[in-house]
Amino acid sequence: MIPVVAFVGASGSGKTTVLEGVVGELKAQGLRIGVAKHSHHEVQLDQPGKDTWRLAEAGCDVVVLGTQRGLTMFDRSGEDTPLEAVAALVRGRVDLLLAEGYGDAAVPKVAVVRRAVSSDLPDDRENLIALVSDVPFALPLPRFSFDEPRALADFLVGFCCHQAETH
Repeated sequence: MIPVVAFVGASGSGKTTVLEGVVGELKAQGLRIGVAKHSHHEVQLDQPGKDTWRLAEAGCDVVVLGTQRGLTMFDRSGEDTPLEAVAALVRGRVDLLLAEGYGDAAVPKVAVVRRAVSSDLPDDRENLIALVSDVPFALPLPRFSFDEPRALADFLVGFCCHQAETH
């Protein structure tokens, strides 16, 4: 299995911005990175009238579009895909899968907490490995500021290497 780390926190706390910086730093280290974004909102990714949309409307549960620029999969099964299933889909394609959201997944998590949005930590503190925050917490975890993507990326590489050695 590939290492998976989820970034969790309130909407608007800066998870995507933190991930952008971390992804850039990890790519600079030569790693292949995947990101799985979870949303509780309905999102229309396919375009009505296009071939993929028409095939899905005809009854396909999954439509895969392959192009010279990449691969897109439209899963219209109506089920919420667990993070573990997403990780299985990208196995062999990435060295590390980062997730935005997926707070219920039993994976290591980085909590992103911005005082202006919410000072609450996620309920699942058992799986927390680090914090990105402008709020001090009395927890024995590494804490990074929002402008430290390199330090957080280095921490994640070390954490994942340590996990690989112990499993």
